[in-house]
Amino acid sequence: MTPTTETTVGIGGAAESTDMVLNIGPQHPSTHGVLRLRLVLDGERIVRAEPVIGYMHRGAEKLFEARDYRQIIVLANRHDWLSAFSNELGVVLAVERMLGMEVPERAVWTRTLLAELNRVLNHLMFLGSYPLELGGITPVFYAFREREVLQNVMEEVSGGRMHYMFNRVGGLKEDLPAGWAARARAAVADVRSRMDVFDDLVLGNEIFRGRTRAVGAMTAETVHAYGVSGPLARASGVDFDLRRDEPYLAYGDLQDTLKVVTRSEGDCLARFEVLLDQTHNALDLADACLDRLAELPPGPVNQRLPKVLKAPEGHTYAWTENPLGINGYYLVSKGEKTPYRLKLRSASYNNIQALTELLPGTLVADMVAILGSMFFVVGDIDK
Repeated sequence: MTPTTETTVGIGGAAESTDMVLNIGPQHPSTHGVLRLRLVLDGERIVRAEPVIGYMHRGAEKLFEARDYRQIIVLANRHDWLSAFSNELGVVLAVERMLGMEVPERAVWTRTLLAELNRVLNHLMFLGSYPLELGGITPVFYAFREREVLQNVMEEVSGGRMHYMFNRVGGLKEDLPAGWAARARAAVADVRSRMDVFDDLVLGNEIFRGRTRAVGAMTAETVHAYGVSGPLARASGVDFDLRRDEPYLAYGDLQDTLKVVTRSEGDCLARFEVLLDQTHNALDLADACLDRLAELPPGPVNQRLPKVLKAPEGHTYAWTENPLGINGYYLVSKGEKTPYRLKLRSASYNNIQALTELLPGTLVADMVAILGSMFFVVGDIDK
């Protein structure tokens, strides 16, 4: 006789004491990409939470090993599709460090300017989408209007709307178009003049504050334990920003303008406030870069490179303060035209792991508020 397996399903009052496993995703509208959350619930309260990742994994780190140092830029700028310029930057900084290459001053200041404009573009997306996830549809229209103003100047200078491909080892693809600086300055002023929409419309909304204040609080100890960085870490009182603490590009000369924004509460509201204040400061930094570029004499924006570019044998680590947190690039070279190994440390990968600490003990209704306040891009998790 064939053995059988019996399964007893509890119903009625017995079900009240039974934990329920709930899958959020992997195709859920409240996430930025394809993420799955495996939740264990006791009634309406979350008992355990596990982020399940890998649905968008493309194997970029292995693909780096089969591309030369010019080609890897096109792969590196795609994992965080909201921060493409900053992603390119980390790769070329690592290669330039291996080569011991000095970049022309004009390229240094232009890179800094474009990195801050890219930071504003990134933050505006979350400033608009986070209220949308909590039921407020209006801010996202304003956010996209401001993004379009800045996208226009970024597209003019690079030719790309999302994946700019403007960085090169040794500098930039080409110099700024004639009259572009004036148009960029006007765009920055235009966006700044309307940023009070987010100050008043979102932060002044009592429903938004009620859904985010004292919700999903993350301690500084959790930040350190999981390697959380960027606006999320600073919202929990961790006062660390590579632009100030280990300056690269022109940030060493911008310390009077650069403001590292922190909060102590560590909740969803604090994370949004840090993001908003950082957007204001990024606009100020962009203006400071434009002022400096106006003072510089005409000059080259890149170095002449050999037809076949080979990095010397060795290894190095370059890290940058990307919009979502710290990006690190560990480059190992065997002296060939392709990297022997290029390991990417992306901000979102570490940041999202903290959900295992933040979600347990909270209500399902607060899960979307917490998830949206983590400000992640799923491609940046999966790489």
